[in-house]
Amino acid sequence: MIDRRYRAAFALAGAIALGACQTGEAAEDTGPRLLTTTSTRGDLLLRAEATGTIEPVREVEVKSMASGELLRLFTDIGDVVQRGTLLAEIDPRDVENRFNQTEADLKVAQAQLQIARAQLERQQQLLDAQVITQSEFESATLSFANAEASLVRAETNFELAELQMADVSIRAPMDGTIIQKNVEEGAVIQSAASNVSGGAALFVMANLGEMQVRTLVDETDMGDLEPGLAAVVRVEAYPDRTFQGTVDKIEPQATVEQNVTMFPVIISIDNRSGLLRPGMNAEVEIEIDEALDVVMVPNNAIVQTSDVGPAAMALGLDLESLDMSAFMGGRGARGGMGARGAAGAGPGGAAAPSGGATPAGAAAAAGASTEGPMAQVQALRAQVEAGEITQDSMRAVMQSLRAGGGMAAGRTPTIPGGDPSAAPPRETMPAAVFVLGADSIPEPRLVQIGIGDWDNTQVVSGVDEGETLVIVGAAQLQAQQDAFLQRMRQRGGGSPFGGGGPGRGR
Repeated sequence: MIDRRYRAAFALAGAIALGACQTGEAAEDTGPRLLTTTSTRGDLLLRAEATGTIEPVREVEVKSMASGELLRLFTDIGDVVQRGTLLAEIDPRDVENRFNQTEADLKVAQAQLQIARAQLERQQQLLDAQVITQSEFESATLSFANAEASLVRAETNFELAELQMADVSIRAPMDGTIIQKNVEEGAVIQSAASNVSGGAALFVMANLGEMQVRTLVDETDMGDLEPGLAAVVRVEAYPDRTFQGTVDKIEPQATVEQNVTMFPVIISIDNRSGLLRPGMNAEVEIEIDEALDVVMVPNNAIVQTSDVGPAAMALGLDLESLDMSAFMGGRGARGGMGARGAAGAGPGGAAAPSGGATPAGAAAAAGASTEGPMAQVQALRAQVEAGEITQDSMRAVMQSLRAGGGMAAGRTPTIPGGDPSAAPPRETMPAAVFVLGADSIPEPRLVQIGIGDWDNTQVVSGVDEGETLVIVGAAQLQAQQDAFLQRMRQRGGGSPFGGGGPGRGR
């Protein structure tokens, strides 16, 4: 999640035009004109924005189990009804005739069973007196069994007829509101049970006390979202009011709209006030992260550590007079080390032992370092630059250090004596800014940055509130990148930051 924010912040910093920056006074009439800004203190709120449509959580179609003409409708659209409330009545003549027939059949079946039972008892007495044969007795037994079966069929048909009598009275299946009515009095409808198409829906009901917003969120934000996050919902009908929601579900199947991959996200809303209606267009802001009362700077004042050299050239600084070792290993490295604490940590900060070309030797050297994870990484990078170990060996050592607890992978090291029950520290990433000194000369400084939005980035350490920062324009930086690399090659193919052996330029 944090990687994407950093990339977005750096990309935006490169894309903002120079005219959008605050313009400061030129340091010197003969030098390049410097564009400056000031670090401020405030709140950073990271939000994922989306639009969607409000819909009920539960929506039910009310159909009829009976066929016939609709005689009366007792409800209309917008009526709030309780479970079991009578909604409509269907012409009952057909089901009443069927009920009367089954009732008569049931009485006949009961009488036939009584007669068959009496006959069977008499036949049993005659058989005991040896007046009738065994076959005649068996015939009476069969007649009794047929009478019992007829009674069972008659009872089943009668119960079905009773249910059909109840089906002509259509009642509400749940508590809710009638949001749609599809029929009028006098219409002839088909039974949902006997019709192949399932019959027509007479009403559509929904519980408007529980609503949800179905939104489509860009796939780039999916790494930040999870069920349970708070959300703020706004609708055009109430522009000055917000509704609180919660991320209820993130559906797994993506949807592609205009060549953009989106994922459906369901936001549940408490609508006991009854203000929200189905079909309203809603704007949703999902609260991903926040940093309150922090030092922050505009995104276009942040420079990647790998671009410090070209940025310095764009500002007219002399690379020979700058100590660039503090920015070694900054690309992709993370940690909680403060900028000022890390300023002196470079390839020379932890001396590489002679003969440390093996992963075991590199691990021992890195493990012996007392300057923290950043110094360990920088020591390993210095050995790679010097040709003492390979990239594969360095990766193996870093993995072993992480596995053994010697390196906090991607996070701020735990402070000894700290509260173990406290929340884990937020991820940070090294970056660079150019601070305008008292002599109006920009000075590169290593900082640790936190979260960022489309405008500002949090500075965890390295910059104080109110300091003046110099902005390097995107066009200036791009123009100097090739010149910087060419200059490094002309210096003998060494590292652009002055570290490493010959023949290992970047």
